[in-house]
Amino acid sequence: MRIPRIYTTAALAPHGSFELEAGPSQHLARALRMQVGEALVVFDGRGGEYPATLSAIGKKQVSITTGKHNPREAESPLAIHLGIAASRGDRIDWVIQKATELGASQITILLTERTEVKLRGERAAKKSTHWQQVAISACEQCGRNRIPRLEALVSLDAWLQATQAERKLVLHHRALNDEGADAAPVSVALLIGPEGGLSDREIRLAESAGYQSLRLGPRVLRTETAPLAAIALLQGRWGDMLS
Repeated sequence: MRIPRIYTTAALAPHGSFELEAGPSQHLARALRMQVGEALVVFDGRGGEYPATLSAIGKKQVSITTGKHNPREAESPLAIHLGIAASRGDRIDWVIQKATELGASQITILLTERTEVKLRGERAAKKSTHWQQVAISACEQCGRNRIPRLEALVSLDAWLQATQAERKLVLHHRALNDEGADAAPVSVALLIGPEGGLSDREIRLAESAGYQSLRLGPRVLRTETAPLAAIALLQGRWGDMLS
């Protein structure tokens, strides 16, 4: 059986004893039915990971004992900040999960002119917590030891003003591609609109903020397909995936 990987908010240290939070505890004890003495790997997002063993199983929490710190990392040399417009259903869950697997270092869920999702107050807070957990679960599965930074429900205008990157790209099917300079950047900001696309005003606003318009090909891609195709291409060209 594959050794499970678990994220914890506890500040881990070598050869220590730690109690895991209720969520991962229930996953190990109830879903995976692990027993005392069985092996797992834990990480706290600060870098590297720890081999560990399950040392005790309580009613609500389990305890683990860590081994020697393993500095292994799976982070791309290319820092990709994805700005993706909020969309209906589970599309954003899918994008966050797959963008995390593909190595995005930061993900921001944007509010744009054509965003149909309306979230405020407690609903927005719950959704943000849910999206964070999606990213954590994706890291546990794919082997990353650092959780991508996730911001939720930020206005497009605010994101354009605040985001810093060596290369800035806005994807839309009306773009006329111009490759421009081919120097390999260390950071890329990638902007993608909602189901109805970005408005002409928003595209002009992005271009005035230094974003290069880019079209991936002759076909119009859905809002959940475009970011994954783009991230894979960027990782293949400038990151750590084979092109």
